[in-house]
Amino acid sequence: MSTPTKRVAFHTLGCKLNFSETATISRDFLRHGFEKVDYRDTADIYVLNTCSVTENADKEARKLIRQAKRRNPESAIAVIGCYAQLKPNDIAAIDGVDIVLGAGEKFNLLNYLDSIDLNGGAKVIQSEIDHVHTFTPSYSSGERTRSFLKIQDGCDYTCSFCTIPMARGESRSDTIDKTLQVAKEVAETDAREIVLTGVNIGDFGKGSDETFFDLIQQLEQLDGIDRIRISSIEPNLLTNEIIEFCASSQKFMPHFHIPLQSGSDKILSAMRRRYKRDLYEERVAKIKSIIPHACIGVDVIVGFPGETDDDFLDTYNFLNELDISYLHVFTYSERPNTDAVEMGEVVPKETRAERSKMLHILSDKKRRYFNDQFIGKDRPVLFETMKNGKIQGHTDNYIQVQVDGDTNLINTIHPVSLIKNQGSFIDGQL
Repeated sequence: MSTPTKRVAFHTLGCKLNFSETATISRDFLRHGFEKVDYRDTADIYVLNTCSVTENADKEARKLIRQAKRRNPESAIAVIGCYAQLKPNDIAAIDGVDIVLGAGEKFNLLNYLDSIDLNGGAKVIQSEIDHVHTFTPSYSSGERTRSFLKIQDGCDYTCSFCTIPMARGESRSDTIDKTLQVAKEVAETDAREIVLTGVNIGDFGKGSDETFFDLIQQLEQLDGIDRIRISSIEPNLLTNEIIEFCASSQKFMPHFHIPLQSGSDKILSAMRRRYKRDLYEERVAKIKSIIPHACIGVDVIVGFPGETDDDFLDTYNFLNELDISYLHVFTYSERPNTDAVEMGEVVPKETRAERSKMLHILSDKKRRYFNDQFIGKDRPVLFETMKNGKIQGHTDNYIQVQVDGDTNLINTIHPVSLIKNQGSFIDGQL
């Protein structure tokens, strides 16, 4: 397959990490003379970067593959990402797929294009995940104001519900020097904010004498970037020194996202999480004691095998009493080859849905309460987009704000008076 001036379209499912990797692969295509178009347009090559955290992610991937083939029956379709590593043969069997690349091969997609045979069935190129040891730095560049910077990949934890170690392999990262070089590339773009992302970013530097704390101290000195956010960090890796550093930092935002998954010690143990709820409570209390305006987001899973009504109420009451700002609620879905699938006492799907609804309502209440505390106060806002005639952006502590203004404000930071709480966002005034 010859490559000059071909049209390529990308679509990303899943996490910020996937977005950073898709952007890096797409820049490689542009450097080789491809024209990048929207996934909804007609393209010669469609690249789908997949997620496999939930059952719905698998279904969504299948739907997108069929849609692309309808747009251009003559197109080549490449599937990469976590689903491609876990279920390559299942993807190869989907009508229209031409090439499936595993975790160790996805960054070499360009090199494999010539081997695509549109009439010869799908080609699978995939290494065993135990053999994937390289770290490929990545950052997203599609969003003008914000860039997701990949600083770590893989995970050495063995949570009983999770397929990510099987999809991404062992925990690995680059040196601080090399990570800073990539961060400087981001600083040369239009982005004003960097979001540090990975599978388990608190593990940065594992196997070396460098740590995540060392990295953030170096990133504080980065010129050309105003804001840095920590995307998500395990409670057992969020140390007092990290929290204290963020409290005094000029660049690191007062915003933490800390996975909990369950407020029941029994369920945390069955999940094989590396902490108990007491430690989680301590982390939240520490943050709030020195950064009272900090926003704290929480991941939680409902309907894990063996989760009784009492276990769920433990989680609900624990979250209700914690000084947190919002929840990301996940309904447990059975993933093949995980230990959780073999556990008894399956929670009925309707019960899972009821519990999810309860936590979504709690999340809305938490967000409204958090936002209420800042009404009548001023906070700096990075404006990101124009929507419904209003300019929207986020405060340092991650409150979504909208104001009257024009597009000249996009990608600038201004103090805004927070006036009216609308629940998920606040009306403000410049």
